Amino acid sequence: MLTKILRLSSTLALIFALVLPAIAQNRVIDGKVIDAATGTPIPGATVRIAGGSTGTATDGNGTFRLTLTADARQLIVSSLNYTTQTIPVTDQGAITVKLSASSQNLEGVEVVSVGYGTLSRKEVSSAITHVSAKDLKTVAANNPLMALQGKVAGLTISNTATADPNSMPDIQLRGVSSRSAGLGPLYVINGVPGGNIDNINQNDIESIDVLKGGAASAIYGTRGSNGVIIITTKKGTGESKLVYNGYFTMDKLTMAPDLLTADEFRKYRVNVPQSQATDFGGNTDWIKSVTRSVAYAQKHTVQISGGTAKDNYFASGDYRYANGIDLRANKKEYGARVNLNHTSKSDVYTVSLNVAPRYMHTSNADKGNFTNAITLNPTIPVYDGVGYNFINNQPFNANNPVERAKLIKSEAEIKELDMSGSLKVNLLKNLYSTVTVSNIKSSYKNLNFSPSTLTTVVHSDLTTKTNEASQEQIDNDQRNLEWTVNYALDIKKNHFKVLGGYSYSYFNYQQFKAHNYDIPFDFYQWNNLGSGTYNGGGAGYGQDAVSSTQNDSKLAAFYGRINYDFDNKYILTASLRHEGSSKFGLNSKWGNFPAVSVAWRISDEGFMQNRISWLNDLKLRADYGITGNQDFDSYKSLLLYGGYGYFTFNGVPYQVYGPSQNINPLLGWEKAINFNVGVDFEIFDSRISGSVNYYVRTNKDLLGDYNVPLPPNAQAKTFTNVGTMKNSGLEIQLSAAVIRNRAFNYNVSFTTAYNSNKFVSFSNALYQGAPFQDVAGLPSPGTPGEIQRLQEGHRIGDFYMLRSAGIDKDGSLLAYKKDGTIVPANQTSRDDYQFVGNGLPKFTGSLGNQFTYKNWDLNIFLRGNFGYKLFNMRAFYLGTPVAQAGSNTLKSAYDPGNKYAKITQAGTTLRPSDYYLESGSFVKIDNITLGYNLQINSKYLQALRIYAAVSNLHTFTSFTGGDPDLYPVNGLTPGVQGNIKDGYKLDFYPSTIQMLGGIQATF
Repeated sequence: MLTKILRLSSTLALIFALVLPAIAQNRVIDGKVIDAATGTPIPGATVRIAGGSTGTATDGNGTFRLTLTADARQLIVSSLNYTTQTIPVTDQGAITVKLSASSQNLEGVEVVSVGYGTLSRKEVSSAITHVSAKDLKTVAANNPLMALQGKVAGLTISNTATADPNSMPDIQLRGVSSRSAGLGPLYVINGVPGGNIDNINQNDIESIDVLKGGAASAIYGTRGSNGVIIITTKKGTGESKLVYNGYFTMDKLTMAPDLLTADEFRKYRVNVPQSQATDFGGNTDWIKSVTRSVAYAQKHTVQISGGTAKDNYFASGDYRYANGIDLRANKKEYGARVNLNHTSKSDVYTVSLNVAPRYMHTSNADKGNFTNAITLNPTIPVYDGVGYNFINNQPFNANNPVERAKLIKSEAEIKELDMSGSLKVNLLKNLYSTVTVSNIKSSYKNLNFSPSTLTTVVHSDLTTKTNEASQEQIDNDQRNLEWTVNYALDIKKNHFKVLGGYSYSYFNYQQFKAHNYDIPFDFYQWNNLGSGTYNGGGAGYGQDAVSSTQNDSKLAAFYGRINYDFDNKYILTASLRHEGSSKFGLNSKWGNFPAVSVAWRISDEGFMQNRISWLNDLKLRADYGITGNQDFDSYKSLLLYGGYGYFTFNGVPYQVYGPSQNINPLLGWEKAINFNVGVDFEIFDSRISGSVNYYVRTNKDLLGDYNVPLPPNAQAKTFTNVGTMKNSGLEIQLSAAVIRNRAFNYNVSFTTAYNSNKFVSFSNALYQGAPFQDVAGLPSPGTPGEIQRLQEGHRIGDFYMLRSAGIDKDGSLLAYKKDGTIVPANQTSRDDYQFVGNGLPKFTGSLGNQFTYKNWDLNIFLRGNFGYKLFNMRAFYLGTPVAQAGSNTLKSAYDPGNKYAKITQAGTTLRPSDYYLESGSFVKIDNITLGYNLQINSKYLQALRIYAAVSNLHTFTSFTGGDPDLYPVNGLTPGVQGNIKDGYKLDFYPSTIQMLGGIQATF
């Protein structure tokens, strides 16, 4: 027995002698990778053992855990845009690695926002474009996204009144996606969905991520159909500092209509046989009279930031005042933003707080004033001997535009407040949970007044409705709750990141309006509506004196996502959102929005490494996702009752109510089925990088009103889901370091996008609609009618009008009839209309040129649209010598070499045809910025930057109707001046050249 015990003991001793050293050497090391400059964690950094393939990647907190092999001597730590470090292996159980930013950084920022989290760029498997603050254009704009214009392939930012300080751009991603619901993307600001884009100071932006692929957008369910734009504002890190950024701008009129002068008007329009124009003896340049010679603006921002990785702060305040190029428009605004972050000493929890208030006071432009200015007789003086000249018996709008600009008031007071707070708790080393609550509030007070002293009132001998005033109050309130749980797990070469969450949003809208006429004193304006006598209660009066409404809606969702990669080479992301909306019908409240994306990092394969020296990075990816759109009014699915007039009983009138809307329990969300394939690459020592994406998006169950039988329905139309639309396209985004050395650098960025659009169907088995819808109706004089048609099998923006056959010897516009014969245009009917062109650009593109030489930097940015037609509204109404009698015309109307001057038969003038279609293609010198940077060793001042910029310097185009960039290319009627909401007419806001000078000082 003793012998057996001794043998067993010896065997165990030998085993322990062999195993214990191995255990001691195969130990586990914990670590964290942070930015050397800011101390912020670096997620997605690679940590591997030198000389082998064993490694791991850091999680969202920058932490990692790695099992060291017996022969491990060094660790290699790397991350995109950072300099790789080699760390010796010591006896330490935990290490902290500080990586410095690479001086050869082409892409600027590594971390990309993907919705409810971030990933390193190399982990992304969907179509996402990242733009850092330094890549935004230097432009003074009302909306921060104007600085993004042309920077993201497939993202169209269209603003038809850039010189109006109160104008807002239309944002559209990858083409039109709806008939009746919203077309704009979802904004997520600092992690809060539905953020207020108006309440962002461009100087506060850290980065913008545009989620284009359906797999990335599907995590936002019913609001992701039109894409998602994630905006991250700055946080305080590193050394405390104060930054001042201020600029002044000047806007000057450019590409204005070239109209007849007073003398030319007399020559061509008055002193001719059978003239119907009158010489009033004046000499007025109406365009000059209603515009400022120079429109000035200024903006000042002060930012204070600082702290450590655990405790940091950022606070900013800004002031802006801007005039429009017209006489009335201006805007004054004050804004602030505070961002506070605190992490406990032991990293158990992190608390964050964001508060952003803003106040704006606006005076709104009257775009109709420019219609008056370009059509009015230039021999009419602005003033007569007493005051403003009364303009009577003039075509189009017979108003004195100078008088209207100076006497009629249209103002607004806007208050916005965004608040959010979050608590993140680290439950385990690789498990944490975050709760975020937020409130987004906006308040609009619209104030309007038209005085009794207007010449149109005085000379009309009105006894009622001599003046008019109104106030309108609109309040929006959005409350959100987001609760997420994140878990990360690494098993050898398998890396998992799991997200689960719950989301709840409540939206409330309230509106109240009071309106009255005949206020006893004009100086009351809108401040004493009760004193007006028109709505005082006489028979037939009072029905429009006041109005009010309120509606609300709710969203609730459960969602999950898993990110998996094997050996950092094979990447899979899958997500599902289960979401319900109170807007939907009783039987369609909830929906599922799945998505999946895959990627393959080919460049990390063994058969590629060290084989192709010029290839630095290559990733193939594909994604598929289903997204929704519920951007329509509340209560559309319900049976609503409304007023049906009055019924008198025993001499007393009673309001009668009845059904005003049909019930639809099946009303649901528009569904977008998205497919995307792409490739990301870096070549030639990372001097050239880029991405290519091909996508197909099919929008089904489009929302719209459809005819239904009476009875059994109470109303003739029902709002429902019918129809299909399809978009497909190709997007290319490239950047290159053409010259790269210590003193001089030249970088180029290039984007282009191609989009093909088609209406597939207007109907389904239950609801049968017409196969087409005519849109874009033109105003009088005459009855031009609609000039575009939405039709099954055709693109959005198809022009539907006469096909011209030139001009005959008598000056008549000729056109083809349906049978192919050629007749004067006034001998045709609408049955002879044809599809003759399209107003949707086939291609969009931009080219950025960035030069740096020592302390100097120069940016030249070009942008353009190509392959589409515009309807020349000015030529149609004012471009021929037989334009509306008594109105002014373009000088080109009397230029023998101009094609519109050849139309001399009035009867054929106002018949819309492709004779008035012109190429809208253009290339614009969009922005040039020159700056000088100076580092200063002073306890008072650290750095100084002086810069100047010019925007819209010149446009290369063959279009003769003004700046083609001011014609809308988004929405359902691209290529036609105007829009569905406000109508299609000559109203416009002119283009300007903007010159900017600014200074940035860091203290």
